[in-house]
Amino acid sequence: MPQQSQPCPCLSGEQYADCCGRFHRGEADAPTAEQLMRSRYSAFVVEDAGYLLRTWHPETRPPKLELDPAMQWRRLDIVSTYRGGPWDSEGTVEFKAHFRHDGELGVHHETSRFLRVDRRWYYLDAIL
Repeated sequence: MPQQSQPCPCLSGEQYADCCGRFHRGEADAPTAEQLMRSRYSAFVVEDAGYLLRTWHPETRPPKLELDPAMQWRRLDIVSTYRGGPWDSEGTVEFKAHFRHDGELGVHHETSRFLRVDRRWYYLDAIL
């Protein structure tokens, strides 16, 4: 897990404590779909399966989630966003997550769908 004063894994330019760390610690909810997506990416980096499950919409959430410790997430690129603002009820975020696994480099390219329920954003599913 990154130290609170280290740069956030989502590459926002902020310190982890002030960016995704506050969401992971439960001090705040992500105000936009993009910020939830960034915090979920960071949760993969720090292997916080609990946060990933808590932010997954109940209709599509798996009963458990096992993360692969051999997966090294390297960089997040936000390609585009559609809606997903503080006043929207749905939104999408297209992104590329660069990784290294078993010595091989790769890119996970996805468009994620998000729903806002009771003023809280949830990951719904992916359009691959």
